Order: sequence, then structure tokens, then C-alpha cells
Amino acid sequence: MAQEDSGDLGEVADLPSKNDEQDGGRLSGIGRFLSQTARALAGSTVDIDNYDPKRHGSLVSFDGLDGYEELDRYWLNVPFAFVSINYDPEETDYLYYIVEPDLSEFEKQLLDRLIEDVRAPLLYRDDVADEPETALREELRKRLEEYGVLADEEMFYRLFYYLYRSFQGYGQIDPVMHDPYVEDISCDGPGMPVFIYHEDYTDVQTNIVYEEEELYNYVIQLAQRSGRHVSVSNPVVSTTLPDGSRIELMLGEEVTPKGSAFTIRKYAEEAFTPIDLLNYGTIDDRMLAYMWLAIENNRSLIFAGGTAAGKTTSMNAMSMFIPPRSKVISIEDTRELSLYHENWLSAVTREQMGDSDIGMYDLLRSSLRHRPEYILVGEVRGEEAITLFQAMNTGHTTYSTLHADSVQTVINRLENNPINVPRAMVTSLDILWVQVLTKSGDERVRRARAISEIEGIDQRTGELDYSNTYRWNSTEDSFRENNSSVLEGIREDRGWSQSELLEELRNRRRFLRFLQHEGVTDYRRFTAIVNKYYTDPEEVLNHIDKTEFELSEE
Repeated sequence: MAQEDSGDLGEVADLPSKNDEQDGGRLSGIGRFLSQTARALAGSTVDIDNYDPKRHGSLVSFDGLDGYEELDRYWLNVPFAFVSINYDPEETDYLYYIVEPDLSEFEKQLLDRLIEDVRAPLLYRDDVADEPETALREELRKRLEEYGVLADEEMFYRLFYYLYRSFQGYGQIDPVMHDPYVEDISCDGPGMPVFIYHEDYTDVQTNIVYEEEELYNYVIQLAQRSGRHVSVSNPVVSTTLPDGSRIELMLGEEVTPKGSAFTIRKYAEEAFTPIDLLNYGTIDDRMLAYMWLAIENNRSLIFAGGTAAGKTTSMNAMSMFIPPRSKVISIEDTRELSLYHENWLSAVTREQMGDSDIGMYDLLRSSLRHRPEYILVGEVRGEEAITLFQAMNTGHTTYSTLHADSVQTVINRLENNPINVPRAMVTSLDILWVQVLTKSGDERVRRARAISEIEGIDQRTGELDYSNTYRWNSTEDSFRENNSSVLEGIREDRGWSQSELLEELRNRRRFLRFLQHEGVTDYRRFTAIVNKYYTDPEEVLNHIDKTEFELSEE
């Protein structure tokens, strides 16, 4: 029941103001409860139109929180739930406060019974998968008529929201799952507030709290929803939710003394493009033009970084420069990559299946039989790295991520346990991209700390030689550029003069800045336009000329 799917509920509601009052027709009080219970003996007819916030009463209201300054509020699931982001000046803390429909005591009791009575009929309906909202509305209407409850539209849709949240949504955290600004959701145990990582406010406490038994059952439910099993004997599970979000589950007190816990890293439905990275300052246009040439000319890369540094996001964005019709295979533990490429085969590992486990190593070996030109590996951790570097040595272009925060750490991890890639094989790697999540001023940012080139083995010391082609200057929040042996190799391969290489780089910078100027951040549109450049760069550049767009030399 996502926000964009609520069109059949009428026009989009205006966001409630602090002074809005909830409609007075809410069912409450013992007298009303007894009256409706008595009517259940005679039955009733529930006639429900599609909810229209312009015509019916508001489903939610919120007057603000005492002691807090409200900074922002926006819809999460129109017209059922919104968030109010508040600041406590005394504690200097933010609060992510979710506002959902209030239920009277009678409605709460009614909801408990409905959850039990509606569950079974839904299991046997053929239309649940295709039209879950319609199926749930019909079952809710039938049950209310059986109970003899005379429900108005507001009451009906308050109940409908919580039923849908339970059966099709994610329970208490369902509104947060709708928030495009939230990256992570973290529950550290029962009786403790859930925390989220917000794009604008970073780590923020929410008003969501789970009781012990509720959280225990919820962790089991999340595992089942992902097709996995979690139990006392197997209390830790890493898996993927149906929407692609990564989730880490811990059950009971076997490994977490505080009790059950979970962390969800939300899946971004709309993949970041190189233009998004440009807009966020992760890299600049010179680096983008450099990467584009490197990818087009089959240079292999590793994207390194710490937790939440955005290395997979950057690898996915750079992969949009892969030439059209090139055979691409991606291999991941949990699906995160999203490409708009016609000749792309996506493979995901299968674990916890006994003798039928299919790991990264198995998929990588199998992928080589598909004759790929580009191989994308979610993250290298062990024996699959040898096969990956063997693929590099045999002419395949490979991209992968690695958990490390510096070039030297990447090299050390590759050469030592448990990865153990021989030094001579590491030299087949062309470029190392190291990305960090850090602070620039008061702002938390992601930056490509270094883009480095592997230059071979130093004959004097026997160590790997590398140089930083681009490096982030944290003081000025800018990037410094040095000479590139990769570009020199591309120039020789293409038979270009130095002036032709520089002209090509300038044209691509101008093209990318033009896309930034035009706001091209949809990954499908971005890929299509890049493919157009591959097909006829002169026509594309002529079009830019006609717009009189100029590349400013910064």
C-alpha cells in the first residue's frame, strides 16, 4: 500500500497541520461498544465508498510534541501515515515521530479479532497476489457485516490500514519502509527505541518500540517472509527481503543478551547514476570522464570502503558506462545491483540449503562459461577472489567491492588470509576506488577518497607500486588530479595523440555536465543517453552546442 498506489482512495490528502482536529465520528466509549455488540446479533450492511480525504474526515491528526521544535513533516503513506521530525534543544537530539490513525478502545478490540478472522479467508483467495488491497477491503467489509458493526468510511479505512500493515506491510516499521530518505532501520532489542539513518538528519531515534514477545515473533516473521528459517539453534540470519532490502536478524538471547534484534538496509528502487554522484559531490566531472574511458576500454576495478560508505552504489553507477550490448554478468549474495542493460545476467547465491548451497565461488566459475565481457561481483571475501583475478588475467573486465578504507588496506586484504591472491595476480587489477563516509564541515558526506592505479611490482622492494590519480582534499572538499598511466595506455591502444585524448576527455566532461544541468538522474534515461553517445557522439555534441551549453573550467 505504497503512497503512489493510493490513487483509488481518492485525491491525495493535504498534509495535516498541527491544529487539525480528528473527525468527531470515531467509535469509542462503553455505551457505544455495548450497542454495537448487541447489533451484531442482527447483522448489518457496510456500504463503503473509496476513501476521499477531500470529502471524508481526516484519518490522522497531530498537534506537535511538548518540548520539541518541529523541523519537518511529510507523508510516508498517503493518507494514512506521515512523519514529524522534531528537535529537542535541551538534549540536542532529533526524534523521528511517526503519526498513524488513532484507534478507539472498541476499534482496537475489533482489530484484534479481525486479524484472526480475516487471515484464513485471505489465504484461500485467488486475487490476493494481484489485487491485495481489493481482496482485503472485501474481506474486511464481510467481517464487519457479520459482526453487525456499522462502520463509516473513516473507521473502515482506519481498520483497513492496520490490517494491510499487518498482512502486506512490515508492521510497526511499515511507514519507515516507505520513506525514501531513510537508508537503515535498526532495532537493538525489546523495550528500546528503533533507530533510523536519515539522509538529512543521520542517526535518529524513532517513537517505535517493540515488546519482548512481539519482537521475538517479528524476527521470525521477517525470516519467513524472506524464505529463511531462524531459530534458537540458528539464531543469526543474513538475508534479503522481497523488496530487495538487506536484513540481519538475531533471535532471542543466544547471541544478543538484550534479546532479539534486526537491522534493515533498505533497497533503493531507483539506482543512483553517475550524475547523482556528481550532484552529491562524491566525485567531480573530471573523475567521471576518466572512469567512463576506463570502463569503455576494459580496465578492471575494485571499489573499496567501510560500512555504508556507498561502494556498491558507486560500482552500480559506474557500470552504467558499460557499452551497450556487451555481455554483463553480476554475482551477489543479496541483490543490490540494478542496471538498464539489455545483455545482463543477474545471479544471486543460495545458502543454508545443506548440500545444495550455491556460493559466490560456484557462480563465478559458472559465469566464465557464459563468455561475459564484464563481470560484476558484489563483494570478494574468500576463495572466489582467486577465480576473479584469474578472469582478469584471461581478458575479462571485472568489477567488485571490498571492505577496506585505504589503498594499502585493500592490497593487504587481497594478499593475506582468507583471500590470498598472489601478488603477481594483483597486478592485473587496473584501478582502486576508495570511498569513505565522513564529515565535511557539519555535513556527513560520501567521498571518493582516492582513485589509484596499480602500476606493477617494484623491482627494488618487491612491493606493489601504485599511484593516486585523484585524491580528495578534505580541507577544501575538492579533488586533486595527477598523471595517469591508465589514460596513457588507453591513448596508445586507441592510437590517439595527446591532444585527441584531452579533447575526448573534455567532450565527455561537457556531456556529463550537460546531463547534470538537465537533471538526468533516472538510471534508465541516463543509460539510454549514454548509449546514444556511443552510437553517434558527434550528433550528441552538436545537440549540446545548439543549447549553447558551455563547460566551465573550475
